[in-house]
Amino acid sequence: MNATGPVEAFLAHLSVERQGSPHTLDAYRRDLGVLQAWADGNGRALLDLQGDDIRAFIASEHRRGLSPKSLQRRLSACRSLYRWLLKNGQVAASPAEAIRAPKAPRKLPQVLDVDEAVQLVEIATDAPLGLRDRALLELFYSSGLRLAETCALRWADLDFEQGLVSVLGKGSKQRIVPVGSHARAALQAWREASGGTTASPVFPGRGGKPITPRAVQLRLRQLAMRQGVFKRVHPHLLRHSFASHMLESSGDLRGVQELLGHADIATTQIYTHLDFQHLAKVYDAAHPRAKRKIQGAHE
Repeated sequence: MNATGPVEAFLAHLSVERQGSPHTLDAYRRDLGVLQAWADGNGRALLDLQGDDIRAFIASEHRRGLSPKSLQRRLSACRSLYRWLLKNGQVAASPAEAIRAPKAPRKLPQVLDVDEAVQLVEIATDAPLGLRDRALLELFYSSGLRLAETCALRWADLDFEQGLVSVLGKGSKQRIVPVGSHARAALQAWREASGGTTASPVFPGRGGKPITPRAVQLRLRQLAMRQGVFKRVHPHLLRHSFASHMLESSGDLRGVQELLGHADIATTQIYTHLDFQHLAKVYDAAHPRAKRKIQGAHE
């Protein structure tokens, strides 16, 4: 272990080897910083902590008023740290592995219904900005992409002939996602208007660089008000809506997990509160705005 201590060494590993996002690194730094402060205050070294110590740490955070969700996040950070220390021979066993945090109540995601989604995305204009906005909204709803994935897209990532988009998701994992016919048409119209080249961003911002996540968030709020959708519209709401509408039509939880890029199917199961109408495993038959067959999309 280097002189910077176990927490900083672990964060360096996440940054360099795992290519963790700045947001992820900041979250780990905060949570593990609290653990480090607790250990220091109790005269203990992180490498010497035992299961009872981690249990006492979580209990102290609970007494401070942290929510079950925050406690779960704290404990998850502890587990990740000690699994890495164990893998690198710095501890004999993980003291956090058998500790359980209080269960957080499951909060169901808000979604747009199909009519609201259609109302939002169908921007009627031939102006370049309007074509971009429609392409952006259609792609979010068609393919369930994350905000960061959408901002990073280059035209080379889109296969218009096959109706597919290749994205680099969390943990630098690549996945291929279908693009519905409406989204494909909107993207083609936007490319013609913008003169985008293969290497250029699909949605450029200032200086030709990819549009920033913040700019997309602000634009979606504006568009929702303009289109008469009176919900708090944000990129993840469109991702939730995509997942819910796909599950409602298909009931194919594993397929939706793959489309969303969830590592754990438990993350996808939050959408199963919907009443499934019928089983339809083919993407185009399931999604309300994709009406064509894609050969091999689930192969």
